[in-house]
This record gives sequence, C-alpha cells and structure tokens, in this order.
Amino acid sequence: MSDNEGRKNLRMPEGDEVFAVVTNMLGANRVKVRCMDGTERTARIPGRMQKRIWIREDDVVLVEPWDWQDEKADVVWRYEKQEADQLRQEGHITG
Repeated sequence: MSDNEGRKNLRMPEGDEVFAVVTNMLGANRVKVRCMDGTERTARIPGRMQKRIWIREDDVVLVEPWDWQDEKADVVWRYEKQEADQLRQEGHITG
C-alpha cells in the first residue's frame, strides 16, 4: 500500500485565492473568515452557492479577496470534512 492511497486531487488556490476557515456566521449571506495569509475578512456567499452548498462554522473554504477592499472577499469553494482533513495533513492550512 502506498501513502497516496485514498488521496484526492483537491481544488487548489488559483490567482489571488487563499484558504480560509469560517469563524463566525454573520447572516445576510456573509461569514467571517480567518485567511491563511493572516487576515480576518468578511466573506460574501455568492448567489450561485446559496441553498446549494451549506457553509457552517469551522468549514474550510477558498476565498478570493476583493481588489478594492482587502478586508472583504468572496467565497468560491467549500471543502468537505475529509478534504479539509487532507489539506491539514499536507500542511496547506493550520488550525
């Protein structure tokens, strides 16, 4: 058996995207996230994800910070629990 058995190819950050952990639900389709670049941001859940993908506290997400306001971002992807565990094991995210 190899170490890569059961490993999935996961969506990784592209361009300005960064990993983040949801710390607080704010309502109105917004969440507070702690990004892996050390910044706390308010992230918006876009309409294409609403009611299709449920995001909860402690979920690992991929966010894209806004160009004109660095303290805000858009959620672009949510990882399942097993995928988040794999990212932690590989050292991509902490906490």
